[in-house]
Amino acid sequence: MEELDIVIVGGGIAGLATSLALHRKGIKSTVLERSESVRSEGAAFGIQTNGWLALQQLGVADKLRLNSLPIHQIRDVMIEKGIKRRESVGPASHGEVRGVLRNDMVRALAHALPIGTLRLGSQIVSVKRDEATSFPILQLRNRQDIKAKVLIGCDGSNSIVSKFLELNPTKALGSRAVRGFTNYPNGHGFQQEFIRIKMDNVVSGRLPITHNLVFWFVVMLKCPQEEWKEMVKKCDIDSIYTSRLRYRSPWEVMSSKFRRGTVTVAGDSMHLMGPFIGQGCSAALEDGVVLARCLWSKLGQDGMNNVSSRKQIQEAIDEYVRERRGRLVGLSTQTYLTGRLIEASSPATKLLVIVLLMILFRDHIGHTRYDCGPL
Repeated sequence: MEELDIVIVGGGIAGLATSLALHRKGIKSTVLERSESVRSEGAAFGIQTNGWLALQQLGVADKLRLNSLPIHQIRDVMIEKGIKRRESVGPASHGEVRGVLRNDMVRALAHALPIGTLRLGSQIVSVKRDEATSFPILQLRNRQDIKAKVLIGCDGSNSIVSKFLELNPTKALGSRAVRGFTNYPNGHGFQQEFIRIKMDNVVSGRLPITHNLVFWFVVMLKCPQEEWKEMVKKCDIDSIYTSRLRYRSPWEVMSSKFRRGTVTVAGDSMHLMGPFIGQGCSAALEDGVVLARCLWSKLGQDGMNNVSSRKQIQEAIDEYVRERRGRLVGLSTQTYLTGRLIEASSPATKLLVIVLLMILFRDHIGHTRYDCGPL
């Protein structure tokens, strides 16, 4: 049986960010990714101010800025029964907003890791607790066993590690999303803004990545304008990503136990949320920074060599969970309510949700002010 210090399951944004944050603090980790290549689903992300602060700590922000335009504003358009009812323009964030290709972010994070950190084609099928040491043991599909002193699950909405923690399965939102990007060789000519159009139970959005590349999404599979239909027709077919939207409810984020022994989770495995306020990726980046900082604060520069007991690791994870829980409850609540507003058909339900949003989140972009702090 192979024995490792820190094992991260999942080579997506959360897993790579956590591993890189640990590396920046001088702590070694191993990332197990089931795919034979680094995952590229999702097309692109809108990264807001808080996400850029986390990327700055990880040391890859400047590299990612080279291939992403700054977004100056957000434009919301409301259409009812084919008639434009409302249009508003405002700041997209309290600070910096840019669209980033998922491939660009994954490559930037992965390339900054030491060689050998990322193990591709390593799919885990189960996690159990070692009776002698109480440390977790992972069984891989190839029947190899790995014992880890720390196990961090970043393996998405169907997380094996979440099941070990006995977290409830994520719930379906009842809608699907189609995402992709379209390349305009001669330039797209769109403003540097994020435009979001709501029409009945449909939301479509457009986010320029560069002067030639545009990221777009459609929720509920219906487009409101001919311009959008043309953009989708011209898109890169390989970039299209269809998914059933899922989430972990705010009350579960508030009450779930995110540690069992020396095992925890981060990213979607911990707080999967809809795309309605655009914080899923940035929250995962924050997770990585905070978790690395908490582990380093207990383990010191000697890393796992300085561990005298499981208690130190558990205290570090508990500190991480405490720090993240308050932030994540706010994000998941605002995302959940915004999603309910989009899906609501009853005027009474819409009014209730609007009132709750106004009471709880008077500054609707206040979530972008958050700073996860230094490593």
